[in-house]
Amino acid sequence: MEDALIELIEALRSGTPVDEAWLSKLLRRHNRAAHDARRRIAKRRLLPYYLSIKARDPEHWASWNVDEKTEAALLRILRMKPRRTASGVATVTVITKPWPCSSDCLYCPNDIRMPKSYLHDEPACQRAERNFFDPYLQVRSRITALAEMGHVTDKVELIVLGGTWSDYPEAYQVWFVHELFRALNEYDGPAVAGDAPEERDRRYRAAGLTYDVDELERRAAELQQRICAGICSYNEAIRTKLDGPSWSQVAQWQQATFEQLECQQRLNEAAAHRVVGLTIETRPDLIDSESARTMRRLGCTKIQMGIQSLDEHILRANERHVRVAQIAEAFSTLRRFGYKIQVHMMANLLGSTPQRDREDYLRLVSDERFLPDEVKLYPCCLVESSRLGRAYRTGKWAPYPEDELVSLLADDVLATPAYTRISRMIRDISSTDIVAGNKKTNLRQMVERSLDERRSEVREIRMREVATGDVSVADLQLDCVPYHTTVSDERFLQWVTPDRRIAGFLRLSLPADGDVAMIREVHVYGRVAGIGSTEAGGAQHAGLGRQLIERACDDARARGYRAIRVISAVGTRAYYRGLGFHDDGLYQRRELL
Repeated sequence: MEDALIELIEALRSGTPVDEAWLSKLLRRHNRAAHDARRRIAKRRLLPYYLSIKARDPEHWASWNVDEKTEAALLRILRMKPRRTASGVATVTVITKPWPCSSDCLYCPNDIRMPKSYLHDEPACQRAERNFFDPYLQVRSRITALAEMGHVTDKVELIVLGGTWSDYPEAYQVWFVHELFRALNEYDGPAVAGDAPEERDRRYRAAGLTYDVDELERRAAELQQRICAGICSYNEAIRTKLDGPSWSQVAQWQQATFEQLECQQRLNEAAAHRVVGLTIETRPDLIDSESARTMRRLGCTKIQMGIQSLDEHILRANERHVRVAQIAEAFSTLRRFGYKIQVHMMANLLGSTPQRDREDYLRLVSDERFLPDEVKLYPCCLVESSRLGRAYRTGKWAPYPEDELVSLLADDVLATPAYTRISRMIRDISSTDIVAGNKKTNLRQMVERSLDERRSEVREIRMREVATGDVSVADLQLDCVPYHTTVSDERFLQWVTPDRRIAGFLRLSLPADGDVAMIREVHVYGRVAGIGSTEAGGAQHAGLGRQLIERACDDARARGYRAIRVISAVGTRAYYRGLGFHDDGLYQRRELL
């Protein structure tokens, strides 16, 4: 391993052109030298080995004589899955523990090992279960994995999933977020002082919990069979599980105060790994001014809402007990509080048709009561534990044929305005768990091929992102897309290339009531550049964000607003202070007049 790594370092230091083909030849040659059939040396192992030596044996690492320029080149060639940080931040998804849900939708999976609607085979769920659903351990595990793949992890977007956040007790919510911040504040590699991961791991096992996959399956088998047979509900089974001695004991230490959380938030403002976004998942009928204020106090900047449909008949048919009026009110509340709004929409629900789905999605992206910033556009699929199975067996529900599904999703993409991003088109559900419905993991690529064949202009954000590509800042143009909602005028300011790719954007909200404008999001694309780094990764650190903010201030001032607020993440507070903003309760504020 070391010989291959040193040869690679020497080649980079000497200026030898090194690409994937050159690296593959190097690895094959060193593997042949081992005189057996095993691949002892692989690209995915080189970077973790390098980082391990650098952290644990600095004298040995110094003998390799790796300067800053050579290390940067080394990280570029060894980085795995570069798209993971192509949006400008390192995304870390964590899952809350299983908990009773205040709803019971027909299509929803009922996996006793997971929070409602999630399955234990999904990647983030597997990671959560291995870490006892502990937020501290989940964050450490994911950050370590990203670092070992060569990604910069000092700007982190936290995404908290797990059914309905608002159903959990407030003390658990505060503890969960407290531990997310603490994990990032303390992280400096595999070993940290204080409450080490090994100690916490032992604490959970002492309570009787396990991460052994076979044992987890054995323990869940009886309750899961009862759920699937309709003998008991998911909520009844979960309460039985949580009332047991193990989870009851664990619950005693899973609580914290807002004062403790705020201490960790203050530390994170200057931490090596800062929170630049915090997303929480809940339902629209549980959103009001009080819950929006509480989530803001937690540090939340984006809300995911399960909308699924805006058709009252479809909602009722699928036992989704949310009214369209409640959805509209949730949009208004979240927009007034400055949140980014991401919604889940599902095609192919019971009772729907492709045409009804088209009309439903068009309503979402054109009706002033809604107009989300981001959409997860999922086709409904049947998993074994879902109550949808009966409708499937009786012929009342069936998945759309593949060509119809692709055509529908392509039409939805074309209907999506320039200020909306379609984040996902599939769930990370294993094909072995899907009884009926789409099993193609490349569904999005199939939709994109269909769009290419149509040669239609796509305005949606994700397909226009510069991602890992290089950007010529001199060629960028600042464009404004105005639109109107029931509570505000919105301005979507975007940096675009001559071919309309997007390098960065800002969401400016000009409320109908009041004289204080709101910046709801600032995002610059490109590979993550480290905090304080002058080396640009794509469009990062080219001053694009600052110029967007100044333009937003100018626009708000011209419209007569006397001040502007920003819904800043904890880790971006220092950045905004440097731009003339001051702390103002749950936000930061800059005077304009």
